Amino acid sequence: MTTRRQFLQGAGAWSAMLAMGQQANAQTVSDYKALVCVFLYGGNDTYNTVLATDTASWAAYTAVRNQQPSPLNLMAPGTAADASLSMTDPKAWGGVLPLSPVTAIAGRSLALHPMLGRLQTAFNTDRRLAIVANVGTLTQPLTKDQYNALASKGTTSANGVSMPRKLFSHNDQQNTWQAFAPEGATVGWGGQLVDAFKGSNANAYASISLGGNAVWLSGKDVRQYQIGTSGPVVMGGSSTSVYGSTAVSNALRRIASNGLSGTGATGKARASHVLMADLGVVGQHSIDAEAAMLSAFNSTQPASDSRIGPASRAQYNSIYGGAAQNNPLALQLQAVARVIASRASLGAGRQVFFVQMSGFDTHDNQNVNHAELMIKLNQALGYFDDTLGLLGVQNKVTTFTASDFGRTFTSNGDGTDHGWGAHHFVMGGAVDGGKVFGSFPTLAAKNTADNNFDGSTDQLLNGVLLPKISVDQYGATLASWFGVSDLDAVFPNLKNFSSRNLGFMKA
Repeated sequence: MTTRRQFLQGAGAWSAMLAMGQQANAQTVSDYKALVCVFLYGGNDTYNTVLATDTASWAAYTAVRNQQPSPLNLMAPGTAADASLSMTDPKAWGGVLPLSPVTAIAGRSLALHPMLGRLQTAFNTDRRLAIVANVGTLTQPLTKDQYNALASKGTTSANGVSMPRKLFSHNDQQNTWQAFAPEGATVGWGGQLVDAFKGSNANAYASISLGGNAVWLSGKDVRQYQIGTSGPVVMGGSSTSVYGSTAVSNALRRIASNGLSGTGATGKARASHVLMADLGVVGQHSIDAEAAMLSAFNSTQPASDSRIGPASRAQYNSIYGGAAQNNPLALQLQAVARVIASRASLGAGRQVFFVQMSGFDTHDNQNVNHAELMIKLNQALGYFDDTLGLLGVQNKVTTFTASDFGRTFTSNGDGTDHGWGAHHFVMGGAVDGGKVFGSFPTLAAKNTADNNFDGSTDQLLNGVLLPKISVDQYGATLASWFGVSDLDAVFPNLKNFSSRNLGFMKA
């Protein structure tokens, strides 16, 4: 039986699915590939995620982040964990986890946060994880001097030099990462990737969100389809009844698709009004999509499928102790796995998925809060990688991280503030793993007089990283593997960069 609250909640989510559309372009493929975007909302602190541990870098890191009374620094590689301490004390975690790249970086050594042990294995041993260094929103290559000149004038464009608008703003930079424009953009690059594959997605179940409405998934033709961790969001909250009545459920579906009132199977048709008729077509498509997805979830890949479940595989152990608990990110990825496993019955040749984690706006209590987030990220990505292996699709699915921006190198007292460039993970069997792509930034000591970092061309005021790799380049490399031929149509700034493919995906 559906309650009034369930009905209203379901109706809200269902209305977001009404826009599910068909694609218009004709590019076709005979294989299957999927991209999964893991968006870290709030701006992940890249300085404590992937760390430079060579002597000069570690000295700069420790000098800046070991700030009393609330230090932000992690322990050096090789530091033994102290089990006598509370797990909320960084000394209890032990040292950062060393990385062993396939190709050593001259004069540099790197490590991961102590809570990223599964990702360390994926990089060092499995070679299915790559790191892309210092990625950010850019319109063209930009030097520190050029940035400072623009910032001093209070403009984002002058003398043939430009940078993104509305830097350091959460909403605007989330949209710029996903759609190359500040808040208000309506077409994202993920959606445009599947715009090209109408012939390879018979039913257009190609752009799917587990993380709410995301502009990244909206193409010029395709529109995103939102589902929950338990499967499709059903109109009215139940496939059989609303307010306990099958008659109300049938009437709701009839009205949403075409019938407005009257008797009979369809009631009074709305075809006499152009807008009503169009809404009816969209409504019917949503009902059909719901039925197809329910069938795929409940029969092709039921929740009892041991390769994907049980639910306990999507649990993690919190830094605060207690029993294992559900990991929201892992639950989203569990649902993604069920859709991928149902790809044949859904008629999908190319798919993009969006999942998300929130909580990365770490202005305070950073070390503990960030460690908890790293535990969740580590468990979820490890679970998903293992599950794709059990499904036999590790080489067909590529998972990558994205975030609003990185954060400041300096502390605000107990946390960090909004930054710009950040390091990102790309995981999958098609990834050229065990490697770091891009130029890893040089870290410098802080000029205590003005919080500037004069010894580094990579660090701006407060140690904000100036990106060296654009989101266009990052996305275009993924799109090339995905099979998209016209990259410039999707990535508007790609023409401004000499490297169109960063090389982290295998040919």
